[in-house]
Amino acid sequence: MGAEQRRAEILRLATDRGPAGVAELAERFGVTASTIRRDLARLSGTGRLARTYGGAMAVPESSLRQRGGEAAEAKRSIAGWAAGRIEPGTSVLLDAGSTVAQVARLLPAGLGVTVTTASIPVIGQLHGRGDVATICLGGRVRALSDAFVGPLTEAALERLSFDVAFLGADGVTSDSGLCEAEPEQTRLKELMARRSRQVYVLAHAAKLNHRPFHAWARLDRPWTLVTDVGAPDEVVAEFRAGGVEVVVVPSGRP
Repeated sequence: MGAEQRRAEILRLATDRGPAGVAELAERFGVTASTIRRDLARLSGTGRLARTYGGAMAVPESSLRQRGGEAAEAKRSIAGWAAGRIEPGTSVLLDAGSTVAQVARLLPAGLGVTVTTASIPVIGQLHGRGDVATICLGGRVRALSDAFVGPLTEAALERLSFDVAFLGADGVTSDSGLCEAEPEQTRLKELMARRSRQVYVLAHAAKLNHRPFHAWARLDRPWTLVTDVGAPDEVVAEFRAGGVEVVVVPSGRP
């Protein structure tokens, strides 16, 4: 069996049967564990599989472009509030995600800020703006999120610090933190939070207490959840009871 045929079969197994382990796949196909890890890395890079500890799972995750139209009004409101919190001359970290990308689009002119990001859409929004110094974090491009991840991205972050960070997430809970499809994403978010003085997590109401995947980022310092008026009162109260500051943004912002 050739490599492409083997990868197609790995994808089919992960889709039909759920998470697949490296050892199990190596035995099934009669190849080494390192060969399977390379296969999984290749499939993960195309966005068709999510790496897990010891294996992989099929990705039910939609792409950033597919998610762009979801909760459009709520995202604009949240992003407008966030952009208004950015002070002149500060060092700002913008994470990946459609809501965070709108923060870059709504960033007021003339602030003289430095923006660091691993998000390709954010880079596109800020390219050519003379009033913004943009630092791009390189690494492996994760196709589904249109962003850089991996050891090179993490190494660059370790050498920087930020006044404020705006993070996105596929799901947010008061007890487990931020949910994403892959451990590389959650590890990066934890590092972003540790390197920032203030941390805001931008998540519209549908993402609260949403647990679509099995990779989690735990934020070990105070952080603020910024959500919209669609968030149920009891859910907001749950986050506040867990020690999270919550900002509920009214609708109708830019």
